Amino acid sequence: MEPFVYNGQPARVIFGSGTIQQLPAELDRLGLKRVVVLATPPQEPEARRLVEKLDGRAAGIYARATMHTPVEITEDALRVVLDLKADGLVAVGGGSTTGLAKAIALRTDLPQIVVPTTYAGSEMTPILGETRDGVKVTQSSPKVLPEVVIYDIDLTLSLPAAMSGTSGLNAIAHAVEALYARERNPVISLMATEAIGSLAAALPTIAVEPGNREARGKALYGAWLCGICLGSVGMALHHKLCHTLGGSFDLPHAETHAIVLPHALAYNAPAIPDVMGGLRNVLGTDDPAMALYDLAGKVGARRALADIGMPESGIELATDRALSNPYWNPRPLERDAIRGLIARAYAGEPPRS
Repeated sequence: MEPFVYNGQPARVIFGSGTIQQLPAELDRLGLKRVVVLATPPQEPEARRLVEKLDGRAAGIYARATMHTPVEITEDALRVVLDLKADGLVAVGGGSTTGLAKAIALRTDLPQIVVPTTYAGSEMTPILGETRDGVKVTQSSPKVLPEVVIYDIDLTLSLPAAMSGTSGLNAIAHAVEALYARERNPVISLMATEAIGSLAAALPTIAVEPGNREARGKALYGAWLCGICLGSVGMALHHKLCHTLGGSFDLPHAETHAIVLPHALAYNAPAIPDVMGGLRNVLGTDDPAMALYDLAGKVGARRALADIGMPESGIELATDRALSNPYWNPRPLERDAIRGLIARAYAGEPPRS
């Protein structure tokens, strides 16, 4: 067996149905008396419902969380948090809200309780990506790792089927890349394989039966594992491309990951035969990259970057930025091949190596 290093990330996870009822007890456990509840604008009603559960321990609500965590939003939220003399943060929603909580925690070291309502997975990572002037920069710090994550299957039942599909594919992308990351190890590979199988089985059911509780539970379980994978090993080509595309063209986060996933896997396939063998087993196919492309179609996800706002003129810019300060990757980055990958993803074409 090859040598490896495994670093476990400390986190308290509460998983099940109705688990949001344990939020007040978690505030007590952390000694929090003045928390700010964070949300995106559409999720403000959910934030207000949470406030009602907190028995006067909510100092206020900030409902302007935005995808890609723009620095100007963080600075605005920070002023509110400081003015309210908050002693903690409760984030409800997806990756945008979790990202804002992390950005505030980085600057204040305030404790975070995260209540995910999508399959983003970022709640399980010490990673923060922030955007300034169209450039997204990531960093890792134990200060941004949430202290408590409450997974409540009930809160995902109202997640629209289409959004569930793209969010779930985003999660799968974290697990797929963890299988070939430079820091990969047997523990994370086991989690990644379990997560991919769970989500790949659940997402098509959710697409036609959004209220299927069993499928929702399997998807949330898979997303939790995917988040652990993302937070425990490094990133490679897939995440570099998504950070580049999202930051450069303000593309929706989950949709970008869903589109890029099969193309990045196909690019790396020749360099990772062992990983491809494992994916063939878990996905039940001879062509895992094509299977993920087909899965996107089954769950109603868009498969072309052109359909989510990327201009065709951006292909060259994205290629340049993807090759600038590249992440480690199992296959060397070749300009023509990377450009071809981005062009196929732009047009929504099937992936190829």
